[in-house]
Formats: sequence, C-alpha cells, structure tokens
Amino acid sequence: MMRKIAFKPIVTKDSHVLILGTMPSEESLRKKERYGHKSNQFWRIMFAIFDEPFPDNYAEKEALLSQNNIAIWDVLESCEGLGSLDSGIRNEKPNNFKNFYKEYPQIKHIFFTSKKAEQFYKKYVGFDDSRIFITLPSPSPANAQMKLEEKIAKWRILFEVVKSYSEP
Repeated sequence: MMRKIAFKPIVTKDSHVLILGTMPSEESLRKKERYGHKSNQFWRIMFAIFDEPFPDNYAEKEALLSQNNIAIWDVLESCEGLGSLDSGIRNEKPNNFKNFYKEYPQIKHIFFTSKKAEQFYKKYVGFDDSRIFITLPSPSPANAQMKLEEKIAKWRILFEVVKSYSEP
C-alpha cells in the first residue's frame, strides 16, 4: 500500500472560513487538483452557491476560494489505503492544526465535507469553543443518496457565512 500525501492548504490572512476534506482522492493527487475527479461535485456546488458560471480551468476554481476568503485543506496530512473511499483510509496522520490556527487565528468557521472528515478532526484535533463547526453533505460521487440540488441547498449555509464576513 502506497502512502498518500495531501496537498498544502490554500489559505490567506483574509481567510475566515476553512473547508476541510479528509484526504484527496487518488485522481485528485494524480491530476494535482483538489476535488479533481470528474464525478466529484465540490466545484459544481461551490460555483452554484456563489452564482458564478462553472469554469473548466482549475486556476479559476481556486480563484473562487481566494476571492471569497475561503481556505481549503484536509484533516489528514497522509495515510495509506487502496482506492479513494474514506472507509479505506489506514495509518492516517493528521495535519498540524495547532500551528495552522496559530498562523491563521482569524479562521472562525470550519466546514467539513463529510462525516468522516469531522470524525478524524474530532479524534486528532478536537472541537473548541472559539470556532463554529459545521458538517456538510459529502460532494463525493459515493454520496449518491442525495441529489446535486439537495447538496447545493445544504451548502448554501457556507455562502451565508462567507457573506456575513464581507458585510460592513
């Protein structure tokens, strides 16, 4: 089993919101693009909630995050496992959130892209009262019991939180 290494965070000093996945899929790692599997709905959801046209260009996808002061990262720094399902993750190692939050103390809202990401975070980092934690429905194609429109409706809370930071 090969060890998988996650991407570095996309974050700026203006980020107030952090979206956390568990670990990039094998296809994402191969393409060097977050949520890179063509069936993953993450980017479709993000562009829908911000009412922006969906681009093909990956740089434009990442730009949507920085334009809206959204940071993105994974709970795990590395793991082993066959395939891309969270259920296959073994020998996981978490990212260093203590240092991350020390460098980016302005991040107050944490959104998990799956229940498994939330579970790993709870296990290795733990929740605290200084941040608000929200678990969203997974954008993964493995989460097929919920239609895209339903996921978009649930993810709209992310838009509302982002908008609240930009209001005077």
